[in-house]
Amino acid sequence: MPATRHLPTPESEDLIALTREIAAKELAPRVADDERNGTFPREVFTTLGRAGLLTLPYPEEFGGGAQPYEIYLQVLEEIGAAWASVGVGVSVHALSCFPLFAYGTGEQRGRWLPEMLSGERLGAYCLSEAHAGSDPAAMRARAVRDGDSYVLNGAKAWTTHGGKADFYTVMARTSDDGARGISCFHVPAGTPGVEFDEPEDKMGLMGSTTATVRFVDARVPAGNLIGHEGQGLSIALAGLDAGRLGIAAVATGLSQGALDTAVAYAKEREAFGKAIIDHQGLAFVLADMAAAIESARATYLAAARLKDAGRPYGREASIAKLVATDNAMKVTTDAVQVLGGAGYTRDFPVERFMREAKVMQIFEGTNQIQRMVISRHLAR
Repeated sequence: MPATRHLPTPESEDLIALTREIAAKELAPRVADDERNGTFPREVFTTLGRAGLLTLPYPEEFGGGAQPYEIYLQVLEEIGAAWASVGVGVSVHALSCFPLFAYGTGEQRGRWLPEMLSGERLGAYCLSEAHAGSDPAAMRARAVRDGDSYVLNGAKAWTTHGGKADFYTVMARTSDDGARGISCFHVPAGTPGVEFDEPEDKMGLMGSTTATVRFVDARVPAGNLIGHEGQGLSIALAGLDAGRLGIAAVATGLSQGALDTAVAYAKEREAFGKAIIDHQGLAFVLADMAAAIESARATYLAAARLKDAGRPYGREASIAKLVATDNAMKVTTDAVQVLGGAGYTRDFPVERFMREAKVMQIFEGTNQIQRMVISRHLAR
């Protein structure tokens, strides 16, 4: 059954209804085949953009939906419940737009943001490197000023939409001054010297292309610097709090999809003369799954409301990401158990949900990093 939501306005109710309609008509019919075949559904993002769902939290003057994060994340959860790869992609695209919106000049925002927020341009976020995932300050990719340009060299690993995006928000080192030596750049996909490795052969999220992006003497105009030199890491970290809430919402949606599948199966499958949902041992498993999902939803919404109120929410974002993704791993594993042998086959989607849940505990900061962030807040 769909999640029960208490929404603040008729407009937000309409957005959820629209999202569910698109999920049913555009996402659900193709998710199984595209995930099995590793097909990247680029046109789905165009559809979401034209429906106004791709970049809801940004202002209307740039083509955004001017919605609070509380609403945006619930829309994202609904997308994640239908197709986690697309939900992750929407979250990453919103993250890739954030530096330009928050730190770009008026001229930069006017030139790039409208197309970025319309869905006509899909973004990617280049922060991690093969040796610098949890420690981005250790990055080695470098941008050297040369006249009116910067020349980029280096590689960015684990890039969602790598090779498929229309623009890349790139963090690169402009000096050797540690964390203060990193800067942020807007790099169009067609820039000479921007190259892509073969996509990663992943455990799950096969509909989301993940690849290493390489910069080989890639020349970027100096006007594509976002913020000022040395501000890149603070820009990246500011965006990650919102990105963690996005992943929390997608993980909650993924969990809801797993629960819905498990409940439907448990109502139909019989054992010992009655539906298996009527056996207490299994009914309690389903009850725990439902409780975990409601807990995750409440946690990410609490963090979102702090963000919407303009209050600090970094600790709460880490808690939401930790709780929602750990719960997603447990819920999807239990969904496979509810279906028994059938759950271990590809005849049902729960095995895919379980594989997709695992990476939720890893990206946007591993859950070990989230625990470190939370504990540091407690120690202050």
